Amino acid sequence: MTRSITRELRIDASPEVVYEVISTPEHLREWWPDEADVKASPGAVGTISFGAENVVPLTVVEADPPRRFSFRWAHPVDEAASTANSLLATFDLIPDGDGTLLRFAETGFDEAGRSDDEFKEHTTGWDYFLPRLTPYAARVAGA
Repeated sequence: MTRSITRELRIDASPEVVYEVISTPEHLREWWPDEADVKASPGAVGTISFGAENVVPLTVVEADPPRRFSFRWAHPVDEAASTANSLLATFDLIPDGDGTLLRFAETGFDEAGRSDDEFKEHTTGWDYFLPRLTPYAARVAGA
C-alpha cells in the first residue's frame, strides 16, 4: 500500500479566488506557513518557512489557474526536486455551484523513502492547516 494524504474541502469562494489563496505568498502566509517565497509558475523554485529554523525548499510543478496547483517540497536544499527526494502536493479545484471543491493530495512518501513519523507529522500538519484555508478563502471572496 502506498502512503498518501488526501483531503476534500468545500470552499465558499470561486476557483479563481481559491487558486490565488493556495498559490501566492501573501495568501499562503495567512493559512499555512509563516513565510512564503515562491512564484506560481512551473519550474519556479522557492521556500516556505515554519519559524526561522525550518525553511523548506519548494519547486512548482503545475500552475494551471484556476484548476490545479502542485509543487514538490521537502527536498534537500542543494538538490533539484525529484520523485526520489521530495513530496508532491497537489491542489485540484473543481467548480461547485457558487463555490469550489478542493481535492488535496500529498504523495511520494514511499518513493522518497520517508519515515512513518514524517508521514504522521505531515498528516497532522495538513489536518491542522487545510481547515484554516476554508474560512480564509471565504473572507477573501467576500472582500
